[in-house]
Amino acid sequence: MRHEEQFFEEFYQASYGRTVALVAAIIGSRHEAEDVAQEAYARALARWWRLRGYDLPEAWVRKVALRIAIDSLRWQRRGLAAVARLAGQRRPVGPEPADDLRYTPLGEALLGLPLPERQVIVLHYVADLPVHVIARECDLPVGTVKTRLVIARRHLEQQLMSRPQGVA
Repeated sequence: MRHEEQFFEEFYQASYGRTVALVAAIIGSRHEAEDVAQEAYARALARWWRLRGYDLPEAWVRKVALRIAIDSLRWQRRGLAAVARLAGQRRPVGPEPADDLRYTPLGEALLGLPLPERQVIVLHYVADLPVHVIARECDLPVGTVKTRLVIARRHLEQQLMSRPQGVA
């Protein structure tokens, strides 16, 4: 059993940073991304006997981490909407800006994208995944991924070009 623990530890050390970076790019908070990644790796450890035989166990962890992150964002959004309703507001007030990503124009523009667009753009450009892999991991048709990428790039360009000159 010690041998399996060593394999998992090596896998964890080799892939943890990539998982955190990917999730942080989607949710905008490195701290929350670390929590999400820890949960995904805890689930992987519980199934390691099966995952160790996969060609890419990191793909399984990435998929689980993204699902956890997206569920978390949905719960946050629902919670904010409920608070807004209770306070008599028409629209929910968004959460305070997260940490890392809000400090760069690109990060802020990324966080301004709708979640489906943000997910595919991050998987394509941050995780460096090809379109067919994104489609498989997100359970989407390849054409949908391509369309979301085109729209996301257009939205990013619009957001970045609309920034006042001299604002970093």
